[in-house]
Amino acid sequence: MARTVIDKVIELVVVLFIVSLGTFALVSFIPGDPSVAILGEGHAPEDYARVRAEMGLDDPFLTRYWHWLSGALQGDLGNSMVPPQGPVTDSISAAMPVSLQLAVMGLFIAIVVAVPLAMYSARHQGSWIDRAIGAGTFGVLSIPSFLSGLLLIMVMVNYLGWFPRSQWVRMSEGLGQNLYHAILPAIAISLLEMAMFTRILRSDLVMTLKENFILVAKAKGMSNARLLFSDALRPSSFSLITMLGIVLGSMIGSTVIVETLFSLPGMGSLVVRAAQQGDMPMVQGAVLVIAVIYVVANGVIDIAYGYLDPRSRRAHV
Repeated sequence: MARTVIDKVIELVVVLFIVSLGTFALVSFIPGDPSVAILGEGHAPEDYARVRAEMGLDDPFLTRYWHWLSGALQGDLGNSMVPPQGPVTDSISAAMPVSLQLAVMGLFIAIVVAVPLAMYSARHQGSWIDRAIGAGTFGVLSIPSFLSGLLLIMVMVNYLGWFPRSQWVRMSEGLGQNLYHAILPAIAISLLEMAMFTRILRSDLVMTLKENFILVAKAKGMSNARLLFSDALRPSSFSLITMLGIVLGSMIGSTVIVETLFSLPGMGSLVVRAAQQGDMPMVQGAVLVIAVIYVVANGVIDIAYGYLDPRSRRAHV
């Protein structure tokens, strides 16, 4: 197992290096002059040239990447180009807790709802309940995130008035108010994953319930509830667990739409605003942080998968 962990860490380092290089390259080659974003239009050409020289924008690509990467490894992602031009890390530190909380809450809601639905559907395979759950999850998967968010706002905010739309209260200001303002955006984020988790786990449970050891347990008189929870759920959850790391990273990225709809000060809003303003250091730093979370989350899931399924450990021997 130690060798598996070491191999996975080396793999993560290589992937993060490639991600950082790709992120820097994509943002660096976007058309436009960053000096214009800093000074604005109407200045003399020598003023723009001076700003580019001060920021090293005229240096070769690899030189600029090395300076940026060296700073990133020390926790310095540069300064924003847009007034008040503060450190990028300060803006990310303020925005990341919002997106991370929404993603974690959305993932928790998706799992809490999906697991019982999948178990109940698999237990009653072929019944009208199974068909109804299947049709419902298929319908949810067919609805884009922005449309489901708008529907929640129309019903829960505008019509029923149960939740606020454009407010955010941080945990330091009160946990109850924080959860009250975060629950609706978290539900909007969780809907697609909830449907996907239900379908994946239900399919795996149906296959597991046909295994010989389940049939033997049934013959011994084991109750259906115990069969599902103690014998069938764990071997059926490998696909679901594998999806968790992928989904957590993608959910942080998918908060762009939800945060825009609910006017929340998270990473999605930060990236969109920085891209609109041509703030390259902010975009580079935010995308890198999201990518690091995505890659690390997947690495942790892969390592945890090795503990749950010994066959994956033997594959590395």
